Amino acid sequence: MRAYTFTLNGRPVTVRAPADMPLLWALRDLLGVTGPKYGCGVGVCRACTSHLDGAEIQPCVVPVADCADRTVTTIEGLADGDTLHPVQQAWLACDVAQCGFCQPGQIMAAAALLAHTPDPTDADIDAIENICRCGTYARIREAIKQAAASGEKGVSRREVGGEPLS
Repeated sequence: MRAYTFTLNGRPVTVRAPADMPLLWALRDLLGVTGPKYGCGVGVCRACTSHLDGAEIQPCVVPVADCADRTVTTIEGLADGDTLHPVQQAWLACDVAQCGFCQPGQIMAAAALLAHTPDPTDADIDAIENICRCGTYARIREAIKQAAASGEKGVSRREVGGEPLS
């Protein structure tokens, strides 16, 4: 097995793994990062959505070898220290989560959308293909629009109970 080094949530990490090991397994099993959830294993449900060099990916279908010398961000790294990302704040304000299983992937997809489309249309939001079994799509849409309209840099985690979303 080869060693792969990449930046994970702002910190350099190295994992020893087969080249074709899905990044999701490296994150969860080797690095203990549990925010990205396993749902389908084929990139369809998108519960594992994370970012690779700032772009949305599904780590269940991205080999760990493809991440060498790159930057991976999961829900655990979305906030800036104690300051929540505006999407995380909007999720709380709109009470989006029901069961919560898909929410890390939903939040990461919304953050990726807003990074390149700061004023998304309903069609832009509809293009997010993450599956929510609880059907909170109306609240997800509301939260994305609120985050887009906020113009905020984020709020302190201490202002929303001190717990990171994951």
